[in-house]
Amino acid sequence: ASSADEEWPEAEKAEKLARGAALKWASGVFYCPEKLQGLGQYRSRETQRNSSIYSRLKSTVQSYLEGVNTGLEQLQLAAQEVQDVCQELGAARWALLDSAEQCQGLRQMRTLMAEHVQLASVVQVLPQLFSVHEAFSHTLQLLRGQHLLEAHAELMMMEHLRDDILSQLHLRGLSSAQAPVLCYFGGLQELNESLAKQLWGIVGSSLRLVREDPALFVTAVRIIEREEKIDDTLLLEASFLPPGRPKGWRQKFRHVLQESLAGARLRAAHAGSAGPQLARHLAALREDIVSELRVVKDLMVQCVPAHYNILGLCTAAYHQALASHLQDLLREDLDKQGLFLLLEWALHVYHSPEMMAHPDLLPEVDVSALGPLMSPELVDQTERKYVVKVKASVFEWMQRTLEVEFKEWFREEEPETDHQGFFQSALPVIVMQMLNENIQVASLITDSLQQKVYNMALEELEAFLGRLREALVQCGKEHQRDRSVPRFYVSYLLATLNNNLALSSSASSLHPNAACREVPASLQAALDRTQKKACQLLLEELLLELQPLCLQVPSRRWLSGSALVSSMCEVVERYSKDFCRVRRPISTVGCWESELVVLSQYLRALLQQKMVCRSQEERAQLCHRLLQDATQLRDLFCGLGLEQSQQSLDAIFALRELICLKDPALLSLEVLGFITKYPDVSDEHISTLLDLRGDVSKELRHMVLEMMAQHPQVLPDGYRPIFSTILVPMPELPLCLRKAKCA
Repeated sequence: ASSADEEWPEAEKAEKLARGAALKWASGVFYCPEKLQGLGQYRSRETQRNSSIYSRLKSTVQSYLEGVNTGLEQLQLAAQEVQDVCQELGAARWALLDSAEQCQGLRQMRTLMAEHVQLASVVQVLPQLFSVHEAFSHTLQLLRGQHLLEAHAELMMMEHLRDDILSQLHLRGLSSAQAPVLCYFGGLQELNESLAKQLWGIVGSSLRLVREDPALFVTAVRIIEREEKIDDTLLLEASFLPPGRPKGWRQKFRHVLQESLAGARLRAAHAGSAGPQLARHLAALREDIVSELRVVKDLMVQCVPAHYNILGLCTAAYHQALASHLQDLLREDLDKQGLFLLLEWALHVYHSPEMMAHPDLLPEVDVSALGPLMSPELVDQTERKYVVKVKASVFEWMQRTLEVEFKEWFREEEPETDHQGFFQSALPVIVMQMLNENIQVASLITDSLQQKVYNMALEELEAFLGRLREALVQCGKEHQRDRSVPRFYVSYLLATLNNNLALSSSASSLHPNAACREVPASLQAALDRTQKKACQLLLEELLLELQPLCLQVPSRRWLSGSALVSSMCEVVERYSKDFCRVRRPISTVGCWESELVVLSQYLRALLQQKMVCRSQEERAQLCHRLLQDATQLRDLFCGLGLEQSQQSLDAIFALRELICLKDPALLSLEVLGFITKYPDVSDEHISTLLDLRGDVSKELRHMVLEMMAQHPQVLPDGYRPIFSTILVPMPELPLCLRKAKCA
């Protein structure tokens, strides 16, 4: 038992676990005394259960033993069979060793048999080999007689013979023996080249042949297809590839056809850089290509296999050749008309019903999948070149127009007038028509070109206004040297103002977008500068006539009464009549500026002349004179349409109040109100006015100036300067001998 436990420790462990489990179960079941009555039942049930388990174990072990017995029997049979096979193999081995000498004789027989087969093959092809050179001559005669199918059949037969011999040599590892064969069949290369030359000549003349003799073209296509099938077969076998294969004649056919259709003709064409020559060239291209594509669609398609897609091939050939041809044309120095024609032709004519969308070509011809004829980058580059050419042309025309305008200023007659009597010239009409026509022409190509030309037009118009201002300055200098030249100087300045106004009102109409017609800020600034320059020259003329009159102010003669202001009014009225020949709002601006010139000249004369009132009577006389003059001038400008609220003549009335003040002690308050209303008044202006009064002490002057220093003024927005343009003589400073504060 101890030895069994040592051999099966798992059994001992299992038995202990089973006993422990049984003990635990029994102690749980028979814990109560009343349970002991069923002890017999439990014993009989467990006995039956153990019997059942033993019987099942016994049947399982029995079936296992039967299977082991069967396996042992099969192993014995297999061992017996292996032993038999070994004996038979040994016998066969001894038999093979006995027949080894006989095998040596069979090997020699096999070699002789192979040589016999080779010799038999050579004997079979000997007649063909002897007739190769004769076949060369015959094939060459057939080619010269354009019997292409027969010649190609002979050529295929000789190539097959050569390739078969070369293949046999290759399979037997006799590659070194191929050279004599290739030399013997050397004439095949010449025949191939001769046939290919005729084929490509036929393909190059395909458009003519399909109309005149399609049979020759069909023959060429049949030969090409034969060669293509031979290429495909040899490439599939891939064991041996004869020399010259694959020929790739179908690809060569496509290349030659493309060259014949478009490439060579377009490369040789020279359109010229002038617009008319280029227009004729492009028109001829359009007609020729449409005509040739009709031939391809109606005739050539029937002569070639469908998988050639010959119409698509020809369409793509034309497309690529035209794209390259347009690039070549753009490398030349084309004028603006030539650039316009190329853009129009590539972007519009090419896709129109006149060309690739021709009714006779649709729906088979479709160039939409081939991409644009000109790339977007090339289109943009060409548009920029076109804009540069147009800019040069516009500059030339504008300069010529300005030169004509400048000459007209020196004519011995007034400028033209419109139906309302306003002075004008043809300048704005010419300029705007020129710019508008170029913008409209550009709109026929693309929106981007129209925008580029529009931007260029604004730049040129702005530059033109700058040159116009320079011409005005030059004319003004001529007039200063000789007041009689130009004779109608003022009239032409007024015409220039009307022209500038016409340009300003028409500039917005140049914008391609009708909903966004605003004049750019830079152009508006140039227009304003031109208007300002013309107005300045006009006011300088007015100023030249007013200055001699203002020399009398102030003087004793002027105080006692003179026709000074009446003369000034006559001058202003004469100029106001000229301003009536200018359209609003410039006429109003001219009247407004004239009023400011009159006022500034009057005040300048009053402040720059060293006059001092010697008594109260003279101050009263001065105040009366100022009142009369200011009232007369105010009435004048009110009559000219300038409302009193728009005038600046109130400055004379305010200045009069300073002089009329009887109590000098109140001058500080009066001056404070004056500088508040006119913040551009300086200390020198007030000091001069105090000198004019003649009754202001040094202490009072010092107090007034001190008050001004304590109340510095800032010019408000929109303030119209009056006194800042008037310079007064600097007061003579007293010589200080002591270290005391100067009065």
